[in-house]
Amino acid sequence: MPSLGLLSHQVALVPLDAAALLHVTLPDVILIDATSALSQARALTRVIGTSGKHAPILLVTGEGGLPALSTDWGFVDFVLAQAGPAELEARLRLVTSPVGRDEVITTGSVTIDEAGYAASVNGQPLDLTYTEFELLKYLLQHPGRVFSREQLLSDVWGYDYFGGSRTVDVHVRRLRAKLGPEHEGIIGTVRNVGYRLVPEANG
Repeated sequence: MPSLGLLSHQVALVPLDAAALLHVTLPDVILIDATSALSQARALTRVIGTSGKHAPILLVTGEGGLPALSTDWGFVDFVLAQAGPAELEARLRLVTSPVGRDEVITTGSVTIDEAGYAASVNGQPLDLTYTEFELLKYLLQHPGRVFSREQLLSDVWGYDYFGGSRTVDVHVRRLRAKLGPEHEGIIGTVRNVGYRLVPEANG
């Protein structure tokens, strides 16, 4: 990951092989490269669970590998290989955070479980992609504040994202569709500026 070299963490590189981990001091987190050898990465995450190396696993994958991911692999979280330094640092911080710091954000009918990467509306789970989840979470964390598309691209997608601001519109449209007619209005459009979270009225 290019972003990893921009952070101040101490990194030890080992082959994608369980035996190699036996000779490494237990790290704070294990990053497994699943960008190409998906089956090998899956096997390794499962072996680690029985090897005594109980550090949390952060799986590094590409867009093409996302459909193959499953909770039975044994990783705590995943990150795209092209993720920016800010996102990678946040994910490293979250997977190494002590148990008990799980953050649950609730605004009106919408609830975000940051640690569990789960979202729900009126108790009904929302099937969100990673970016949709991050966008919804970001807006919920700043209710009422207006964000331009450029700000959202920088803070949610990462400053090194090369796509255009149209991406934000597409994700907002998908989010509103998944929230449903009764709740889509919580993501308000501010004409010629951007978007904001509109707190739902009680009752």
